[in-house]
Amino acid sequence: MEIDLWEIWENMPLLVRGVVLVLTVQALASIYVMIDRLILLAVSGARSRKFAAEGGAKLANNELEAALEIARKHDKSHLASFIETGIATFLARRKDGHSRAKAAEFTQRALERKGENLSESLNRGLSVLASTGSTAPFIGLLGTVLGILNAFRLIGEEASGGMGTIGPAIAEALIVTGYGLLVAIPTVLLFNWLSGRITRYEASLANAGSELVDQLEAGAGTEAKVVHEERASAAFVEAVA
Repeated sequence: MEIDLWEIWENMPLLVRGVVLVLTVQALASIYVMIDRLILLAVSGARSRKFAAEGGAKLANNELEAALEIARKHDKSHLASFIETGIATFLARRKDGHSRAKAAEFTQRALERKGENLSESLNRGLSVLASTGSTAPFIGLLGTVLGILNAFRLIGEEASGGMGTIGPAIAEALIVTGYGLLVAIPTVLLFNWLSGRITRYEASLANAGSELVDQLEAGAGTEAKVVHEERASAAFVEAVA
């Protein structure tokens, strides 16, 4: 049996049509958020890899001024922005006369605040996915209830309870529940996947920041710092690849 969606739409009561429109808006909003977040992660990841390739050697050699200039050139990279905040804070505190250890402590605090801001930016829009995934089935069920009420109205008007009278109306009503599930299930899966990827992204940033603070606190001249910084850059690149 073929289903004529346009015919079903035309026969739907206005309230049920409103439910379908709400579900459609939720679906489109979820698609927009998905595309927006994926583009953000892809662009930032590509630029972060480029920054890691250019600035990693400067950081490893403790050439902070040069690394800071390179970071400022890659303003669309989360990693570059994160490292820029750390280096700029450290150099400013050292210029104010603070010891290396104290300046590194200020740097750690600045990176924590920067990380919170980046987390807010990265997670923007995910609430739309969460809301859609949790409410779409119930919105679809509401449409079904309204559709069944319309079926009972038809019974009263035609004084007949045969399946020929209420069957098509109930079928139209049940389709709305199916539509709600069709919107909700992929959205929940997408939300979980994006949340996990963003969590790993944030953990990579935090790891790179910790490695930077360790190097700034220790100073130049040790092989361990070079290895630490190279590992931080490699870990971040691997996470956003």
